[in-house]
Amino acid sequence: MARYLDVHPDNPQPRLLQQIVTALRDDDALIAYPTDSGYALGCRVGNRDGRDRILKIRGLDDKHHFTLVCRDFSQLGQLVHVDNAAFRAIRAATPGPYTFILPGMPEVPRRLLHPKKKTVGVRIPDHTFVQALLAELGEPLLTSTLILPGETEPRTMGWEIKEDLDHEVDIVVEAGETPAEPTTVVDWSEGVPEVLRRGAGDPDRF
Repeated sequence: MARYLDVHPDNPQPRLLQQIVTALRDDDALIAYPTDSGYALGCRVGNRDGRDRILKIRGLDDKHHFTLVCRDFSQLGQLVHVDNAAFRAIRAATPGPYTFILPGMPEVPRRLLHPKKKTVGVRIPDHTFVQALLAELGEPLLTSTLILPGETEPRTMGWEIKEDLDHEVDIVVEAGETPAEPTTVVDWSEGVPEVLRRGAGDPDRF
């Protein structure tokens, strides 16, 4: 059964943050957690089993574009190639509800890259809990929006996720209200922006 942790939305309790980080590091936990664009599934980047569990829960194949959730732009820049035009646009739009698809650096495990394009999604959420968790973890989080098969919007209620995925995730985090709109996805891998999904972030800026 999944642990259910009620985290303060404005002042996340250090004790609970440490419990989540310990589970991610020591137990290869898979967590369901709130972001600025609905709930997401997350695990450590090196957690192979966690990646496979995300694909299974979401009913996805190996071509799925995973997202690496970063604390700040410097961390993002260590994971993907960002040219000058993309740098300025992405810097101006973050933190916020955007996912950017860019060519991965050698530090990104190949199993997380798109099999043909060698790209990966990256994003910097504007969310107090996520920022606090990433600061405590000290590394990016491998993530995918929690949209279940047959559904079109991300989940927004922690207690519902606990009921539906009680035996499929290890921790469900509750941390205040969460919007139901997924991120806006912008593909920068070809040097010019292509909006692949219109979501919570304003796509017109690209």
